[in-house]
Amino acid sequence: MKTVFVVNPKAGQGKGLEKLYAAIEDARTRYELDVDIYTTTAAGDATRFVAEYCRNNPPARFIACGGDGTANEVLNGLIDFPACEMGVLPIGTGNDFCRNFPDGGDFKDVLAQVGGSTQKCDVIRVDTEEKSFYCLNMINIGFDSNVAAMTVEMKKKPFVSGPLAYFLSIFGTLIPKKGTDLKIEADGELLHDGPLLLTSIANGRFCGGGIQSNPGASVCDGLLNINIIYNISRLKFLRLLPLYMKGTHPQLRGVERYITNVARPSITVTPNTPFALLSLDGEIATHKKLTFTAVHEAVSMVIPTKDLGGIFNEQTGIRENVCAGQ
Repeated sequence: MKTVFVVNPKAGQGKGLEKLYAAIEDARTRYELDVDIYTTTAAGDATRFVAEYCRNNPPARFIACGGDGTANEVLNGLIDFPACEMGVLPIGTGNDFCRNFPDGGDFKDVLAQVGGSTQKCDVIRVDTEEKSFYCLNMINIGFDSNVAAMTVEMKKKPFVSGPLAYFLSIFGTLIPKKGTDLKIEADGELLHDGPLLLTSIANGRFCGGGIQSNPGASVCDGLLNINIIYNISRLKFLRLLPLYMKGTHPQLRGVERYITNVARPSITVTPNTPFALLSLDGEIATHKKLTFTAVHEAVSMVIPTKDLGGIFNEQTGIRENVCAGQ
């Protein structure tokens, strides 16, 4: 199967691109591998390219070289072609989805991506009043999406890295304490109706460059993990923040007074305002009523092999299924 590296040249401010291109070319020539490179030219170009390639060529493995937004575009390009596979080579600033596979090999290693095994993973289908599309990792609404929007601007400043930009944006958003006002339903059950600080609808556990906001989420259980933090005070939020970042907040005694966390196959969000500002796999968007549905085992995700010495020998060095037994 051909491997196509889909490279976003703007990811990570373009740092390390020459090294990445050189590693791919070295893999092609030294090991005579069937690999290609496609460099995207604009937002949405990865989706267009992957979809056209899947329609007109034999099944291929597509490695999204960028951040979570690039992976999202590749997903939406191949979602209707189940014989195709996708992987993530993280060179962006968030790089959160690959954190769900801690037992895999080096996600930044070209050879490990070409020789890796695949794992069937869930995705999130997003239905709006205008269209339907797919999300790989997480949707954030409220405080989180406001932080994500500010982070985009922060990252444009000199010497401000992705994690630092996110950290500064948390406090920049906390000063006015910008939340949201939503009606949230899960399979017909009303979970919340009114102001809240934030909610996240998660397939994966991480957002914001390693914040474990939804520690109960799993990429292979056929469910969405829904996190709702009520309209709590700034002081209470600051006390919760370290636990929230580490993913230990569900263990806090009396946490149900501040947070609702459930796992459901489907959830509907209706803004009580003209629209909701969302972060979908790190990309900012505005929508009205949305329905999110877990699509079980919808994509074959590449898990980089650890055994580089044997990756090109048939069935050698292939790691076990990360969801085995679940």
